[in-house]
Amino acid sequence: MALTAGIVGLPNVGKSTLFNAITQAGAESANYPFCTIDPNVGIVEVPDHRLQKLTELVQPKKTVPTTFEFTDIAGIVKGASKGEGLGNKFLSHIRQVDAICQVVRCFADENITHVAGKVDPIADIEVINLELILADLETVDKRIERVGKMAKQKDKDAMFEHEILVRLKEAFENEKPARTVEFTEEEMKVVKGLHLLTIKPMLYVANVGEEDVVDPSNNEFVQQVRDFAAKDNAEVIVVCAKIESEIAELDGEEKAMFLSELGIEESGLDQLIRAAYSLLGLATYFTAGVQEVRAWTFRKGMKAPQCAGIIHSDFERGFIRAETVSFDDLVAAGSYNAAKEAGKVRLEGKDYVVQDGDIIHFRFNV
Repeated sequence: MALTAGIVGLPNVGKSTLFNAITQAGAESANYPFCTIDPNVGIVEVPDHRLQKLTELVQPKKTVPTTFEFTDIAGIVKGASKGEGLGNKFLSHIRQVDAICQVVRCFADENITHVAGKVDPIADIEVINLELILADLETVDKRIERVGKMAKQKDKDAMFEHEILVRLKEAFENEKPARTVEFTEEEMKVVKGLHLLTIKPMLYVANVGEEDVVDPSNNEFVQQVRDFAAKDNAEVIVVCAKIESEIAELDGEEKAMFLSELGIEESGLDQLIRAAYSLLGLATYFTAGVQEVRAWTFRKGMKAPQCAGIIHSDFERGFIRAETVSFDDLVAAGSYNAAKEAGKVRLEGKDYVVQDGDIIHFRFNV
C-alpha cells in the first residue's frame, strides 16, 4: 500500500539529518534554512521479528519485508501559509502525504543556528501548526463562498456541506486543527474532499542530544512536547538524529552491539515506523511458501478479499476463501502441517476481517 508519512519541522531542527539516517537516501543537510527544496522520498524496510521467525520455519528461497515511505519536506517558516519563504510549495508537498511526523528540536547547540534565535519546542510546534491551520482556513473560506450561495437556495447537499464548513471555520479561528472536530461517517466524506492539512494525523518526534537519548525524562524540552501532544491526543517519540546517522552506517550485528552499548532497546527508525504504522491504522499479514516468505501492509479493518487485492487485483476479483493461521499459532505448532493437524488453520470467507500477524494463502479463480 502506497502510504507515506511526511517529515516536517522548522529549519535546523534535525529533520533532514533524521531522514538521511533512517532512509540512507543522502538528502542534503546543511546548517541553513531551505537546503531541502524538493521533497526527498525514501522507502524503508519495515523491521519485523515475525518475518525472521517465519523464514526459519519455512526455509524459503527468499524473504521480502514490507516497506514504508517517508517524505522529507523542507523546513516551514512563519508566514508559510501566505507564501513566506517557500511556503506554498512546502504546503503542497504536505498535502500529498497521509500522516505528518513533526520533528521538534529538544537540544541546545550553539553551533547549530535556530531560526528563532533560541530553543523553544512549543513555540516551534505552534508556528507549524498555526501555518497549517491558516492554510486550511483559506481553503474553507473559499469553499464557503461557493457553497453558501447554493445553501441559500435551499440545496440540500450544499446546506449539509455548509454546516460542516462553518464548524471547521470556527475550529480554525480558535487555532484548533480539523482532526479535533468530531464528524459522522457521512460528514467525513465531505471533509476528506477538502484535502485539509490539519485532518492528517500528527506524530511528534523529539530530537534530543546524545546525552539524553537513553533517559530523556530529565530533558525539560521533551516533557514540554509530551504535555502539548497529550492535549492533541498525539504520540511523542524521542530520537537522537545524530546517533541515528551513526547507526545507519552499521550492519545488523554491529547495529545490535552499538545499541546495546548505548543502552537503547530499539533504533529511532524502529520507533518511527511502529509509531507511523499505528498513526495510520496499519498492520501486517504474511504469505509463506517455499518460494517466498513475504510481509504485506494493510489497513486495519480490511476484509480478506481487499487484502488479497493488495497482492494482485485478480486475487480480489476471483476470491474464493482465505486459508489462515495466526503467527502465534503457527510458531506454537512448529510447522504449517502441524498447525493444520491441530485445527489452527481456518478457512475464512469474504467477510473475514484480516488480523495483524495472520499468515494467509488465498484461494481464487479468475
